[in-house]
Amino acid sequence: MTPPDPPRYVVATGTDATVILRRLARQGWSTRDGFALPDGGWDVTSTRLLLFGRVPDLETVRLVLLAAARGAGVVAIVDPAGHVGRALVADLGRLGPVHRDPGTGPDPSGATAAPQLVPEQRALLERLANGETIAAAAAAEFLSLRTANRRIAQAREALGVRTTREAVLAYLRQRRPQ
Repeated sequence: MTPPDPPRYVVATGTDATVILRRLARQGWSTRDGFALPDGGWDVTSTRLLLFGRVPDLETVRLVLLAAARGAGVVAIVDPAGHVGRALVADLGRLGPVHRDPGTGPDPSGATAAPQLVPEQRALLERLANGETIAAAAAAEFLSLRTANRRIAQAREALGVRTTREAVLAYLRQRRPQ
């Protein structure tokens, strides 16, 4: 079973960020100011590292995205309605759920009320439902095979199933009413 997604927050004020940081620190996350990651292993998911800070420009957005893609939790302080904030929310949303309210967020147990698939997961499951292989779906979505497998594993967990076939069937059942 894959671990739950690391927390991703985009908030407007330092006060909101402080509330989130305190709560996540109590849950065992190590907090660090700034979004630059240390050299070393690519995947930092197991370290429970939570990076935070202000996001004044698109270069900092790039650092936030890289940290989140490598498995770090992020708390970004930026106006979510501004150009930089909208870009950050849109790009982070491709990795998983993005929370904007300090009172919400991932359940520490990893449980979710309703399965929420991110666009990459839905696109991959749609391609698999149409008969493509995981490798072909990954190439079509401009993802590495490793990233595609990780996104599918996260989708399986979100949907509460064990196999990729079951995930595709659950996705199709979920998609049908739309």
